[in-house]
Amino acid sequence: MSKYIDRVLKDVKQKNANEPEFLQAVEEVFTTLAPVVDAHPEYEAEAILERIVEPERTIIFRVPWVDDKGVVRVNRGYRVQFNSAIGPYKGGLRFDPTVNLSVLKFLGFEQIFKNSLTTLPMGGGKGGSDFNPKQSPHTPGQRCSDREVMRFCQSFMTELFRHIGPNTDVPAGDMNVGGREIGYLFGQYKRLRNEWSGVLTGKALSYGGSLIRPEATGYGAVYFAENMLATKKDNFKGKICAVSGSGNVASFAAQKLIALGAKVVTLSDRSGSIYVEKGLSQKDLEAIMELKNVARGELSDIAAKIKGAKFFAKARPWQLADKLDCAFPCACQNELDGKDAAYLLKHGCTVVTEGANMPSTPEAVAAFVKAKILYAPGKASNAGGVATSGLEMSQNSEHLSWTAEDVDNKLRGIMKAIHDNAAAAAAKYGHKGNYVMGANIAGFTKVADAMLAQGVC
Repeated sequence: MSKYIDRVLKDVKQKNANEPEFLQAVEEVFTTLAPVVDAHPEYEAEAILERIVEPERTIIFRVPWVDDKGVVRVNRGYRVQFNSAIGPYKGGLRFDPTVNLSVLKFLGFEQIFKNSLTTLPMGGGKGGSDFNPKQSPHTPGQRCSDREVMRFCQSFMTELFRHIGPNTDVPAGDMNVGGREIGYLFGQYKRLRNEWSGVLTGKALSYGGSLIRPEATGYGAVYFAENMLATKKDNFKGKICAVSGSGNVASFAAQKLIALGAKVVTLSDRSGSIYVEKGLSQKDLEAIMELKNVARGELSDIAAKIKGAKFFAKARPWQLADKLDCAFPCACQNELDGKDAAYLLKHGCTVVTEGANMPSTPEAVAAFVKAKILYAPGKASNAGGVATSGLEMSQNSEHLSWTAEDVDNKLRGIMKAIHDNAAAAAAKYGHKGNYVMGANIAGFTKVADAMLAQGVC
């Protein structure tokens, strides 16, 4: 590592000692940047690293709301506006008890480079709250009602609206923030500002949303992996794939994999994992999507209804199959550790494509890189969602609605460009085939050069 990187990294660790997720994200990026930093002394002269790790703005606020029993509840809301060098802040909102400043800074930091890689003019940001729509505050075992979620979202937006806008900051959905939540948030923004604008993405088609947006992150991860396989003159036909998660990213990644001839043998959620040796059918997948998106249930509720499925309570999906070709971690950060990586490699896995943000621990990443398998880091392979959000922003600004085929073709093109740019950057700096190095360098240099051009700000 260069002395400059080492010095800045030590300073970041000292200033952010209680933020492990953020430190993990910064270290993962910084430890790959030595070749480009050494080649560009102007980055040190203008303190690019010191500036890029410091959010431009961090907003923390209280969110008071009233539950169905008339009890006043209070949650904490956040928006981390990390970097706007190449465009307005762009990144999702996450509602989950695990949300804290460290998690959102890690996600916002990753988002800078992910958005840069899409080739679209979008900066990096992230936000959310520790509100949990999956757990009623007054009735154990039940979820919040739609009205409770609406009241929370309206209170959340009553503060957030003053910090966002179509040319300032354009949030989207993330964990536990889907079409329902985006609708409530958008309605409150419109009410407060007395204007209709493309301030949120992930909207329903009836009020400015884009076709293919729900599918985009999952489809994009598969398209990225398809491009990696093409470098080996290979494809997905007959490949055995383990997928984690069962939300939009996992479900649509599985859908696309099945359509391309792969065999998807796992999905997971907080209740555990299902393993289907023969592979899930599209009909099985449709039933799971109905369960998750409409009934809002758990995989434990449906496993017995899927022929040949085995359910493993509280288990992750990585060590269930005896033979695997590909793994798609699509659930959450640090869900795949060093032991999981060793198991995957031992049992034939040659492709790992991240659909979630930073789902592999540093030990797992090191194992994949050392083994020289086709490993795609999330900032590159899961950029399809934010890329399509960028396309939604374009449609909103032009007051147009593109066809599903148009959006899907643009998504395919963007994912190929991300793949090719990452591959080229890795090769340029002497690390051919290392998509971690390539994605970090390609994403970083675009932002760093924009920061240089704009002066010290």
